[in-house]
Amino acid sequence: MSTPAASPLSTAAPAPAGAGPLHGLKVLELGQLIAGPFAGKTLADFGAEVIKIEPPATADSPGGDPLRQWRLLHNGTSVWWQVQSRNKHSVVLDLRSEQGRADVRALAADCDVLIENFKPGTMEKWGLGYDVLAAANPGLIMLRISGYGQTGPYRDLPGFAVVAEAMGGMRHLMGEPGRVPVRAGVSLGDTLAALHGVIGVLLALQARRLSISAEAPKGRGQVVDVALYEAVFNCMESLLPEYSAFGVVREPAGSALPGIAPSNAYRCADGQVVIGGNGDSIFKRLMSTIGRGDLANDPGLAGNNQRVARVDEIDAAITRWTLDHSVDDVVKLLQAASVPVGRIYTVRDIATDPHYRARQMIETIVTADGLSVDVPGIVPKLSDTPGAIRSLAPTLGQHTEQVLEPLRRRLDE
Repeated sequence: MSTPAASPLSTAAPAPAGAGPLHGLKVLELGQLIAGPFAGKTLADFGAEVIKIEPPATADSPGGDPLRQWRLLHNGTSVWWQVQSRNKHSVVLDLRSEQGRADVRALAADCDVLIENFKPGTMEKWGLGYDVLAAANPGLIMLRISGYGQTGPYRDLPGFAVVAEAMGGMRHLMGEPGRVPVRAGVSLGDTLAALHGVIGVLLALQARRLSISAEAPKGRGQVVDVALYEAVFNCMESLLPEYSAFGVVREPAGSALPGIAPSNAYRCADGQVVIGGNGDSIFKRLMSTIGRGDLANDPGLAGNNQRVARVDEIDAAITRWTLDHSVDDVVKLLQAASVPVGRIYTVRDIATDPHYRARQMIETIVTADGLSVDVPGIVPKLSDTPGAIRSLAPTLGQHTEQVLEPLRRRLDE
């Protein structure tokens, strides 16, 4: 068995120019679809070496991460795949076979981080639980993303983002009062869980660095347990304390933000805008711009709580003004008054917006079969060690031999 690598955040040599701040970090990604792979993508964008394990093709399945076949396809592969799996290596292993599991154990012994988002207990059933893997690699950090977490009475229930958003309190607030709740149109629960997972991995890497000692020369690893519903719940702001303190159950409010005024979407002559006029001085500038100096100077509207009590009156005044103006005019006039305002973008607006381009938030790649595709750029922006798209999303099993052959050779020595 190979010796676990030292933490790249402690003893590794300086990274080559442009390599990214996580250069030298080795990550084994066993997850599928969204949450686990999004975490892997984020680490890979900043220089981590991410080895993605995918199932082989069978008579009933084309093989690989199911995301390869989700939504719109080009030559049989999702264009989403080009985002979710960029900068990764693809290795095909059958985790239901002993050889596949043995290969995973060998790879995990040589990695810093393992990502999985299977149903709790699956890794243990395969003989790949953290106790087994950490026995060979005490510095291993295992990121485990699941619907309800690794413990608790719901741990064994299947959990998708749609359920997590509902249980976490978000879905109840989405939509119009009295109507069936709506969804955002993307899997927010998965993405929030992935980002919490990345935070957890970085914290665990720092803890590992601090734990280096004579007894633990590589430092000690640990499990990062992320539940989808908890990631959603963590973003619910004042929801729980308001209920605990006042018995208030927040209800859906459409496009408004209850308790903060004015902050809403407003109809214009040719579309809609969002306006955030809820700061005290911003409110005065907004009212002056729409010709309502009486409201701007009303001492009964000087503070947020006062404005909340009269929010219907304020929203009606704003709407009367916006309906008489085009979206372009509303945006131009309010921006000139330093009032936060924005048009409601479609993807067409995003793709043609100069600010997106100036911030490198839209990058163009050309796939191996010649398709030119715009993909989201890298977030966050680091001044000295930025992330980058270093390689295209791999074909199924593209790196199997490259990754496994030297590993097996070392094991045979």
